[in-house]
Order: sequence, then structure tokens, then C-alpha cells
Amino acid sequence: MNLRDIKKDIEYVIGAFIDDCSLFSVVNKSADDEALADLLDEAVNLYNDLKDKVNEKVEGAKGVYYASIRKELLEKTDALYEKLSGMVKSVKPAE
Repeated sequence: MNLRDIKKDIEYVIGAFIDDCSLFSVVNKSADDEALADLLDEAVNLYNDLKDKVNEKVEGAKGVYYASIRKELLEKTDALYEKLSGMVKSVKPAE
């Protein structure tokens, strides 16, 4: 694993989450926009945090460091998807 790959992973995974949030907002007009905005803020903060970690100067085993960042990315994005799933389940179906 190298720096370029982990940066691409961060871009792709968080970008996909933001796309899913946007799609949910467009499809469900009755969605709670404030809660969705908070969720998007969390995703952007995660993106910034991970990019800062990736750009830190690392001495020693860089592969292990990048693997820990990838693990954090997947765990925290999974938690964000759980929150989005809860929002989706709470929306009343259109009649």
C-alpha cells in the first residue's frame, strides 16, 4: 500500500457516501435536512482528518500506518452509513 492508493481510497469512499446522501435528499423530499447536513459535516470532517493524517511525515513502516488509516476510514464510514440508514428508515413513505 502506498500514499497514492490511500489518498484515492479516502476520496472514493467518502465521495461515494456524500453522493449517497445527496441522492437520499433528492429522492426523499420529507427527509430531515438539518440532520442530513450534520451527517455531511461529519463526513467532511472525517475526510479532512484522514487527509491530515495521510499527509503527516511518517518514519518507519509506512505500510502499517497507511493500513491503520484505511481501517479507520472503513470503520468510521460504516458508522456514517449506519446513521444514514437510520435516517432512511425513519422517512415516511410517499402515499
